[in-house]
Order: sequence, then C-alpha cells, then structure tokens
Amino acid sequence: MYVQRDEGGHIQLVSREETADCAEFIPADSPELLSFLSEGESGKARFQASDLAFVRVLEDVIALLMDKGLIRFTELPEAAQQKVMERQSLRRRLNGLHLVSDREGDDDVI
Repeated sequence: MYVQRDEGGHIQLVSREETADCAEFIPADSPELLSFLSEGESGKARFQASDLAFVRVLEDVIALLMDKGLIRFTELPEAAQQKVMERQSLRRRLNGLHLVSDREGDDDVI
C-alpha cells in the first residue's frame, strides 16, 4: 500500500497504487496502516450517526419555520416536500407502535 502523510507524520491518504500524492510504500499488514483503516470505519459510523441525528434537527427546524409562518410547505422544493411527508408518515406509524419517542430530549431509539 502507498500512503500520504501529514506534517506530523500521520497517514492522511492510502492508495493501492503509487500516485503523486501517495508515494511512500508500507506493508498492507502494517500496524500503523491497520490502525488508520480501523479509525476510518469508526469515523464513518460516527458521521452516519451524526447525519441521522441531524435529520431530526432539520425536521424540527422546518416545522418551527412553518409554525411561525416564515415558510410555507409548498415553498419547499418538491423533492424536499416528498421527503418531509415520508418522514412524518414514518414517524406517525412508529409512534403509533410506541417504537419512537417524540418527547423533547429523547433520542429516536427503536
């Protein structure tokens, strides 16, 4: 594997082939490389979890803006309207089954 390092000597980028950015060869079973790759997967999982939480924030912001009359639902792009309606429908169904909490401060945990 070929890597690019930052100023501190930490791996920044990995490539299977040598490139202008990744010119330093290290073995694929290098502990340093394996550590970098495992951090990447956990970082990706944290980012995806953050995305899911942020979706709820956006839902709440959209609802607040509509409640205050600052925007109308029909002013949203059609694709956004569809997504909002899908989320509202899913939330109603899950709340009906008591699988998702809609109380402030609760996470959406099934």
